Amino acid sequence: MPNLSPFHLAIPVHELAAARAFYGGVLGCPEGRSAERWVDFDLFGHQLVCHRIDGMRPPAVAGDNPIDGHDVPVPHFGVVLELPDWRALAERLRAARVTFVIEPHVRFAGQPGEQATLFLLDPSGNALEFKGFADIQAQLFAT
Repeated sequence: MPNLSPFHLAIPVHELAAARAFYGGVLGCPEGRSAERWVDFDLFGHQLVCHRIDGMRPPAVAGDNPIDGHDVPVPHFGVVLELPDWRALAERLRAARVTFVIEPHVRFAGQPGEQATLFLLDPSGNALEFKGFADIQAQLFAT
């Protein structure tokens, strides 16, 4: 897989302390720059910026899409990890007693694109997916 450039994503949150506890504490993302109304996190090498929005309500889920027997929330964002890193994250989340939208499991078992996946919500209701592949280069865009 070619060396990829990190992405930048800005999301709304209702409270920076809750974002820090979740992204910094639960997910283990190092904190970068911050100001009174926003904070940067290193989300597995990518820049995630949480912006506090006064009076924020949880983001609306446009819907869900049935994929391999599960209703996947849309929209969502996340990171693709090497399978050992995904397993470590799944265990970290279980140890933190995170409530999963979709429990950690293997999707498309035995098919091209087989992947481990899990879904959860941050404290502000943003949906996240983390995927794990045994061979990202061969499996990520397998058809």
